[in-house]
Amino acid sequence: MTRKYFGTDGVRGRVGEVPITPEFVMRLGHAAGRVLAARDSARSHAKPGDRPAVLIGKDTRISGYMLEAALEAGFSAAGVDVCLVGPMPTPAIAYLTRALRLQAGIVISASHNPYYDNGIKFFAANGSKLPDDLELEIEAALDEPLTCVPSAGLGRARRIDDADGRYIEFCKGTFPFDMDLRGLKIVVDCANGAAYHLAPHVFHELGAEVSSIGTEPNGLNINQDVGATAPGALSRAVLAQAADVGIALDGDADRLIMVDSLGQVYDGDQLLFAVVRSRLRQGAVAGVVGTLMTNLALEHAFGELKVPFARAAVGDRYVMDLLRQKGWLYGGENSGHILCLDRHTTGDGIVSALQVLCALREEGGDLQQLLGCLRLYPQKLINVALSKGFPWQEHPLIAATRAEVERELQGCGRVLLRASGTEPLLRVMVEGQDPLLVNSAAERLATAVREAVSS
Repeated sequence: MTRKYFGTDGVRGRVGEVPITPEFVMRLGHAAGRVLAARDSARSHAKPGDRPAVLIGKDTRISGYMLEAALEAGFSAAGVDVCLVGPMPTPAIAYLTRALRLQAGIVISASHNPYYDNGIKFFAANGSKLPDDLELEIEAALDEPLTCVPSAGLGRARRIDDADGRYIEFCKGTFPFDMDLRGLKIVVDCANGAAYHLAPHVFHELGAEVSSIGTEPNGLNINQDVGATAPGALSRAVLAQAADVGIALDGDADRLIMVDSLGQVYDGDQLLFAVVRSRLRQGAVAGVVGTLMTNLALEHAFGELKVPFARAAVGDRYVMDLLRQKGWLYGGENSGHILCLDRHTTGDGIVSALQVLCALREEGGDLQQLLGCLRLYPQKLINVALSKGFPWQEHPLIAATRAEVERELQGCGRVLLRASGTEPLLRVMVEGQDPLLVNSAAERLATAVREAVSS
């Protein structure tokens, strides 16, 4: 059965357009509530009158107020209690859902997207993303009429007042107890997002001298020219303040990009390499999962370290699925999603930064010395507009041009064509050791796609 509303990371879209409307989101809360209530009542130790409870957090988008109220109404009508925490990182909701023994966690966020988008994503009771079968069950419940349990059974809402402190302590607990960050000057960019009131405290309480940018959200400026998707602001701040390290999160704080003292930017592939190499000093690493977009240089580097490597489809959900299948602990995406399942059940920008800083402390020196040994191959990514339903996989011009480019790369590079899961775009990526060849090949392939679409 195909999912109609759930994508790779929950339900997402433009605010005011289906599915991100108050009416739909209330129905979504009601449908999820009914499914969770039915599952909860089936527990062997469930007592009559028990109500399941969920946690709702959000980022700093102005639409979060509206969608939070709609979700709360839907869950209450289904007889589910709601715990509210306000602005809170996505990985914090995963942690708190598990720590508070709740039936699910819900995050109102569109992650790295602009403020006019928003989304709803769910975590299961164990702090991991909802399994496919549960998402399908919720989608099926969306087709049923919106009803209301009797008044005595309505869900109640309450606010969790100590959520910030709980999560800060959790993050600090993922850093070695015999280690601190004293002597490090760190700039933290919170993207005017969900971690604006949390992330600086974590690094400060571990001993670092901390300054921050992107900590003045106004509902409209999330991810705007700051954060992991715009690391230039962090580079400039690190240079201006003569800092040792810069840490950039995205709007919901599950991505991480870092900057060294010279303003050089390091992406998720490089940071994952630092974490895995640190873990190797502590013992064997069973394997690492990347994605189709992971730089070929990282795969080669893991090969030299005798660490097995596998590629999943793009999206941290698919990285997680493959990690579970293989029983491995580490994976990530070059966009900055890093999974350390020995520390958390999901990707966490703050926790990932702490693992990189741990590696930095172990080796000494600076971030450039830590990561400079991994030379990424040039990649050129071009997004080409794609009409809905266009059969690009079978088009002869695209196929012929791709084959020609792959011959020119002579086994020293890769070509990747993939349709976006959220936009009507075909992503054209060419990677190789020769930057001139990579750029020209990508432009030629993108031109072929445009000609195919226009014809």
